[in-house]
Amino acid sequence: MNTHFRDTRKIDPTRGARTGDNTPNDQDRIEIGPTPLAYREWDAAGLDLPDLQEMRRFRWERLTRHIVDRGYGGLLMFDPLNIRYATDSTNMQLWNSHNPFRAVLLCADGYMVIWDYKNAPFLSTFNPLVREQRSGASMFYFATGDRGDAAAKDFVGEVSEIMSEHGGGEKRLAVDKIMVAGYRALTAAGFEVMEGEEVTERARAVKGPDEIKAMRCASEACEIAVARMEEFARTRVPLGGITEDDIWSVLHAENIKRGGEWIETRLLASGPRSNPWFQECGGRIVQNNEIVAFDTDLIGSYGICIDISRTWWIGDQKPRPDMISAMQHGVEHIMTNMEMLKPGVMIPELTANTHVLRPEYQKGKYSCLMHGVGLCDEWPLVAYPDQAIPGAFDHPLEAGMTLCVEALISPEGGDFSIKLEDQVLITEDGYENLTKYPFDDALMGR
Repeated sequence: MNTHFRDTRKIDPTRGARTGDNTPNDQDRIEIGPTPLAYREWDAAGLDLPDLQEMRRFRWERLTRHIVDRGYGGLLMFDPLNIRYATDSTNMQLWNSHNPFRAVLLCADGYMVIWDYKNAPFLSTFNPLVREQRSGASMFYFATGDRGDAAAKDFVGEVSEIMSEHGGGEKRLAVDKIMVAGYRALTAAGFEVMEGEEVTERARAVKGPDEIKAMRCASEACEIAVARMEEFARTRVPLGGITEDDIWSVLHAENIKRGGEWIETRLLASGPRSNPWFQECGGRIVQNNEIVAFDTDLIGSYGICIDISRTWWIGDQKPRPDMISAMQHGVEHIMTNMEMLKPGVMIPELTANTHVLRPEYQKGKYSCLMHGVGLCDEWPLVAYPDQAIPGAFDHPLEAGMTLCVEALISPEGGDFSIKLEDQVLITEDGYENLTKYPFDDALMGR
């Protein structure tokens, strides 16, 4: 039987030149994306794929509109996730997060320029909304040593040149994150530096139709990965010798298999290490008849964050009554708070009307009761009443926002915690819970 080049060069030979998400159907695709495994699972689940060309245009138009509405001449971005939002391009995302060598300037007229690693300008050429590829945005000490000021001056000179042509004569420039030398060079060049994170976070908060489709796909992939992790834990822990890291590594592997990208934290803990919460997973051998609790914080397919939490009882005995009570209280907490979600509700109303945790759980409660989610944890943060800052989040919920609803039930002085979290879409008339993963039967007392 002959193997033809036309068949081997395509991810899915039956689809022609484009995949279901409107990207090139070949093995030379530049942009990072899902794997054949993910496509098969989404097809089996009956999910509609996003049109990535439309998703990119929605994000570009939304950012541009936010720039214009504020009367700014442009938006200069260094944050890798803001760059991903603006261009849908990636380049060594984690390394770039602490060595900022990339930048994107989006001007008020929609003209967009990227500065990238000098050997990799091709990484964003798939997106016609990126009009120019340049290099030379590095101003961090590792790259420029004692000549950071000179590098910053050269870079800002290019920014000034582009802004003079595409910024409408406006010298107010929003900037998200920049090295000190870069900030000084911008002000020396006459720019009034405005708060860029306010622009990007508010723009990113409302998702378009194709972003929501992408999130549904990423959620399906994440929940399959979590199921593989649960299967591993339930099968292997009773046999002995399985560490927290062994369990956590399954989630990493299954995420990557589906085109996911990374996991932001190491929040998996077992038994007494789950209280206090926020101990990161390590080499502790998980014992039979113990709690395993985790928070995915997972950057998955299409770069979408799926941030869900579950707590499992692993063993052949029943959990203690206080554990069951805590679990039921945690489920009640997130489900009651979820019922408040609909367009028009002010964020401080969510704080004021929250379900109140019992006194023994107050000291160890989570840092927020809800937060936005998209490419990562995003604006807004919905605080508990005793942690709220007046005036910080005086904004209404809007259709298209996506929020994570949290619960940490951590008895003061106890030897366990219950961590739960669901990811929710605000719809035109209420909400939709995007998280389908079940709660643990044993801990629910069933």
